[in-house]
Amino acid sequence: MKPLTPLFVAFGLAGLSMTASADDTLTIGTNNWSENIAVSHMWQQLLEEQGYDVKLTTTGKSVLFSGLAQGDLDISLEVWLPHGDAQYIKPYEDKIDVHDAWFDGAQDELVVPAYMEDIDSISDLKDNAERFVYQNEPTIIGIESGSAISGETENAIESYDLPFRQLNSSGPAMLAALEEAYANEEPVAVTLWQPHWAYAQYDLKALKDPKKSYGGGDDIMWMSPKGFGEDHPEVTEMLDTWHMSHAQLADLMLTIENVGDPTQGAKQWIEEHRDLIDGWLVKD
Repeated sequence: MKPLTPLFVAFGLAGLSMTASADDTLTIGTNNWSENIAVSHMWQQLLEEQGYDVKLTTTGKSVLFSGLAQGDLDISLEVWLPHGDAQYIKPYEDKIDVHDAWFDGAQDELVVPAYMEDIDSISDLKDNAERFVYQNEPTIIGIESGSAISGETENAIESYDLPFRQLNSSGPAMLAALEEAYANEEPVAVTLWQPHWAYAQYDLKALKDPKKSYGGGDDIMWMSPKGFGEDHPEVTEMLDTWHMSHAQLADLMLTIENVGDPTQGAKQWIEEHRDLIDGWLVKD
């Protein structure tokens, strides 16, 4: 989830057709979430291989939807439905097309390290609040205040009557707090979601949520302005064919995290998964 500058590294993929003209430009709207960074850089490279000039534009979550509705963006690769992003898309339902799901079983969660063996559910936090004190208050470390998971966390605090505050920060700041606490085996509670590379990096435990404050799970789909499918049928076919498992997406994200650069990390992952990727792409 590190805010890295989009760079493009071009490379050939033998046997694939160049299906677009050189002046055909696409703009992918991105937000600063690790899975969004990963798949956006991956698709920037794959679409460039198909002959498109692809630009990445990073903005806030809510602005992605207005940007698509106004035609300022061509594609955004991450909308969580039917729950997580319903509030964002509702005002623009007549101006945005939601396309096929590429990831199944996405879930927002409240997470603690697995070494906190006696904390298994959100309700367990109530009687252990003093263990999670940060800056003199029992604290859940969250991400941006405008995100869906931030609102869900506020609902959880109210529903479970937790004597906690949510400290809104950013994805990178939340991960830095998790990494520091984990290294010292200290108590910490953070908002996280699947898919995320952190589940592969750390031994984490999602807290049971019987009141479903974090929803019942979502699928991740891609979206575009109305009419994009008619204007770009080959791009639409490729993105509708695309599907990733939990393991594949976690591997892509962790590769990028370990490489330290989303362009180079995506390039490495693409080179290592030719057979999978060939199945997504339009050919002669």
